[in-house]
Amino acid sequence: NNNIPPPTSDLANLTSNFRAHGLSQREMVALSGAHTIGKARCVNFRNHIYNDLNINRTYAESLQAHCPKSRGDNRLSPLDYKTPTKFENNYYKNLVEEKGLLHSDQELFNGVSTDYLVARYSKELELFERDFT
Repeated sequence: NNNIPPPTSDLANLTSNFRAHGLSQREMVALSGAHTIGKARCVNFRNHIYNDLNINRTYAESLQAHCPKSRGDNRLSPLDYKTPTKFENNYYKNLVEEKGLLHSDQELFNGVSTDYLVARYSKELELFERDFT
């Protein structure tokens, strides 16, 4: 985990971290699509679902039912709630709908320079697959 930015990272921190590994912002957004598969521990997204404003309220409330404010740190939730075991572009569709599980994921679509690419990946599976590769 030493080379992975924390789930609380903002876009500037994410960009800096990926740039330090020789990766562009476009490559960062494409590689973040790996979050279409996998799970995160409650401790890593709790602050996002209780305190951030850039999350769909209904989605946040559904997560709060599984991840209480003060316990259940190891409870898991899928990074892509729609298709958690399928590699495709629903991760980006979730971000456009403000349903990113991690704060750092939602930072990619939050009125910033990466919004355009997230929106394109959400609509163009082939583009995402090509860039991810």
